[in-house]
Amino acid sequence: MRIISFCADSIKDAAKRGFYDWVLEQDADFICIQNLGIQEHKLRDSVFFPPEYNAYFWDSAEGDENGVAIYTRQLPKAIMTGLGFTEFDMEGRYIQADFERISIGSLLAPTAYPKDSKLQTRKNRFFEQYQAHLNKVRNKRREFIICGNWNMAHQTADVQDPVRNRDHSGFLPEEQQWMDRLFSELGYVDAFREVNKDPDEYTWWPGGDRGEDGWRVDYQVISEGLRSRVEYGAIYKNQEFSSHAPLIMDYDYEL
Repeated sequence: MRIISFCADSIKDAAKRGFYDWVLEQDADFICIQNLGIQEHKLRDSVFFPPEYNAYFWDSAEGDENGVAIYTRQLPKAIMTGLGFTEFDMEGRYIQADFERISIGSLLAPTAYPKDSKLQTRKNRFFEQYQAHLNKVRNKRREFIICGNWNMAHQTADVQDPVRNRDHSGFLPEEQQWMDRLFSELGYVDAFREVNKDPDEYTWWPGGDRGEDGWRVDYQVISEGLRSRVEYGAIYKNQEFSSHAPLIMDYDYEL
C-alpha cells in the first residue's frame, strides 16, 4: 500500500507546476493533501478529480484558507470530517477515510509565527486537544495512518539550523516534548524514521530556497501495530510543487 502526503500551499498552483501529472504516475493507493487554499466547489478543472480515485474534501468555512483532501482508490466505509474540536473543526484541518480495519487521515495543524504569543497559545490548545483524541482512539481495534503537515519538527536532525530556530514556533521545547510524548507515551510511530535515519531529510523550506533552512514537518504518523509494516519512505525533491515536498511511504498492508 502506497500513501503520498503533500502540503500544497495552493492546490491550483501545485497543479500548474505539474503535481497531478507526477502523482498519478506514482501508483498510490491514497493521496493526502493539505492546505488546498480553495474550496471544493471552486475547483472546476477535471484535473482535480482524476477518474482513478474517489476524491473527498473538507473546506474551511472561512473561505479559501486551509482545506484538506483524501484521494482513495477503494471506496471507504465512511468519511469523517473534523476532530470534534469546536474551536477548530470548521477550519478545514482534518479529514479521515475509514475502512474495515484501518483509518487514513489528512491533517493540517495550526501554525504560529515567531513572537506571536496569541497564535502560539492557540496552536498549543489544538495540540492539547489532539493529544487527548489520539490517546482515546489508540484503544480502538483498528490501525491509523495520519498524514499531514503537523507544523512541528521533532528533533534537531529534523531542522537544518536548529540553533537559529530554537525559539521559533514549530521547534519550541514544549513542541518537541509534545512529539516525544506522541512517539513514546502514546505509542505512535514516525513511519519515515523507521526506514530513514538520515539527518538532512527535510520536507519544508519556509523561504523557498531548498538549500537553506529546511524543516521536516510533514509526517505519516502510524499506530504501533503498523511499525513492522513500513517498507519504504522517501521525500520527493526532483520537482517543486510548493514550499513542501511530497512524502511517499510504502506499507506491507492490504485493505
